[in-house]
Amino acid sequence: MILQAPATGGLSPLWLPLQIVGIGLVFYFLIIRPQSQARKKQAELLDSLKKGDDVMTVGGIIGIVKDIKLKDGGETRVTIESGTAQVVVERSRIIRVGNASAPGTPAPV
Repeated sequence: MILQAPATGGLSPLWLPLQIVGIGLVFYFLIIRPQSQARKKQAELLDSLKKGDDVMTVGGIIGIVKDIKLKDGGETRVTIESGTAQVVVERSRIIRVGNASAPGTPAPV
């Protein structure tokens, strides 16, 4: 009968906490940080909104800002002229400012 010595070594007790920290860092750099940067960029974009800007809404309406008004409750309403119609939307529903029209299409009148 051959006796073997018990296995020694194995994983360090610090291995599990290091894995958890590593996974946390991956989540931070791949998910949390890019989302917070996008939110910050969108907030800056909406803060710079002014009359005459070309905009595009979440619903796909493309037009020119005609009026910006602060309503009760702290929400800001934006009047957008698209073609011959005027549409009132919340400022947070605007996703693009500037050249909002698709490439190759004329800017809204």
